[in-house]
Amino acid sequence: MKMNLKDIPEIEYVSGFFGRMIHTDSTTLAYWSIKKGAQLPEHHHIHEQVINVFEGELQMVIGGEKMILGPGDTYSIPSNVPHSGVALTDCRVLDVFTPAREDYKT
Repeated sequence: MKMNLKDIPEIEYVSGFFGRMIHTDSTTLAYWSIKKGAQLPEHHHIHEQVINVFEGELQMVIGGEKMILGPGDTYSIPSNVPHSGVALTDCRVLDVFTPAREDYKT
């Protein structure tokens, strides 16, 4: 199935986090545009998550470890590991979740 991101509505899921979602049976691809200063409160979920930063700097705390992710960085978050973040600059990020995020389906 061919898709174009421009055809997928952008939704603000958390203040300053604007996402376009692609879902398969087992995976969700979350393409984020994140505004500088936007904060993601600490949370956890059953999904394995792989963060891929395309642009900007994202400060993350993952399992108690603080780090800054920048262009080209990836990080794999295992299921149920607490994590939070703040955008130090405007960012473009792709998160890959497995299993698919039912809560992101519209």
